[in-house]
Amino acid sequence: MRLFMKFRHNDGVAVAAARAGFSTATGYRLALEPELPSQGAEPRGRRRPDPLANIFDAEIVPMLKASPGLRAVAIFEEMQRRHPDLSPGVRRTMERRIRAWRALHGEDQEVIFRQTHEPGKMGLSDFTDMADLGVMVAGGVLEHRLYHFRLVWSGFEHAHVILGGESYVALAQGLQNALWALGGSPLDHRSDSLSAAFRNLDTDARTDLTRRYDALCEHYGMTASRNNRGVAHENGSIESAHGHLKRTMRDALLMRGSASFDDLADYRSFVDEVIAAKNRRNAARIDAERACLQALPDRRTSDYEETIVTVTSTSGFTLRKVFYTVPSRLIGHRLRVRLYDDRLDLLLGGTPLMTLTRGRASANGKHGHVVDYRHVIRSLRRKPMALVGLVYRDALFPREAYRRMFERLIERISERAACRMMVELLALAHERACEAELADILDADLAAGRLPDMAALRTRFAPDPATLPEIVVTLAPLSGYDILLGGVAA
Repeated sequence: MRLFMKFRHNDGVAVAAARAGFSTATGYRLALEPELPSQGAEPRGRRRPDPLANIFDAEIVPMLKASPGLRAVAIFEEMQRRHPDLSPGVRRTMERRIRAWRALHGEDQEVIFRQTHEPGKMGLSDFTDMADLGVMVAGGVLEHRLYHFRLVWSGFEHAHVILGGESYVALAQGLQNALWALGGSPLDHRSDSLSAAFRNLDTDARTDLTRRYDALCEHYGMTASRNNRGVAHENGSIESAHGHLKRTMRDALLMRGSASFDDLADYRSFVDEVIAAKNRRNAARIDAERACLQALPDRRTSDYEETIVTVTSTSGFTLRKVFYTVPSRLIGHRLRVRLYDDRLDLLLGGTPLMTLTRGRASANGKHGHVVDYRHVIRSLRRKPMALVGLVYRDALFPREAYRRMFERLIERISERAACRMMVELLALAHERACEAELADILDADLAAGRLPDMAALRTRFAPDPATLPEIVVTLAPLSGYDILLGGVAA
């Protein structure tokens, strides 16, 4: 019809009809009709009886009004229960009918208001779980999250590996790393509601956490804000970027050929390379936005939590449901602990002492243990039987070979002899600095089904006499003292 009307501008009815593909009679009939064919046609009626005629208005509509969030499939299953003769083939018909009813009579839905963004205005932070990537570090599965920062206007991104959950420490460390890598700070910073960080906190602790977050943003000249809890689209400019980042990480791991890394630093370098490649694609916009950012302050602010602990007679302390050992000389002292996401810095007054790896409590609430056998080995040599019922015995063994050997010793010899020999093995590993090499020998003994030969091990790891320095002491003659005494007397 459109072709016919077009050709009628220059051709007669017969020619226009022929060029349009229908007969001359049809052309004359259409030329005389004032309406288009689609306007004059009557709507097609039903070709078969309506299978929902008796139940839709009587039963389904009342259910939709009473429970607006009810799913169509749940309504269909309920109708099948009420009417066993209802055909399964009407499910799609019912779903379309419900969708049409909701469009005409349903409740108003939430509206998304798209925003106009300005350079240097808004930065976003959020956390995303990376467990589904199956990353392995040092032979074990790494349960971790990524702290993810993004500038809305240019798309600049930064990611930081987080070993624990969402917390102020993780946010402060990741945010500051992102800002110093960027070289400036935006005017506003928005995060999610930190629901995981607020969980199980009392009112005072929540207020303190909010105060610290506001102070962190104020240090960098940013206005702090949070999206409403459970409303993810308010942080949509980074929520959607989570999916892109995960897919990019998965592709990079496939291209690498392995998701296994030697250590955490190796994996963090890999994440930095992936993020740097993403930022290079937006280099022009990022450089343009950098000119609109605020200058950074002279120094970073604290990205840790500080607390005071007392070292008990167990040569350790408990913090956040995790027991940590320290050298026994610190028993009775109060230590200042700076708690980071992946480590603890211990200070005695203002003097740094050591750094410990941060542990995590089990998901079932069971306490965790971070134990260094070097801290307790001297006392354990005096009380070897303490090894039998030691609470943190499994965490005491530095490598798997030591734990398996202790189990073998318990099976083969008496408890007293097994504990004494195991303690001597740990002492040998500590005193001779041969932990890894000794573990290899224990693995070989386990494979051969034999017990360790302590005499042979002591001989093997004893100092080589050839490497010992030869010290010659020349004794002064006693007459020299007489001369000195004579000079003093004079």
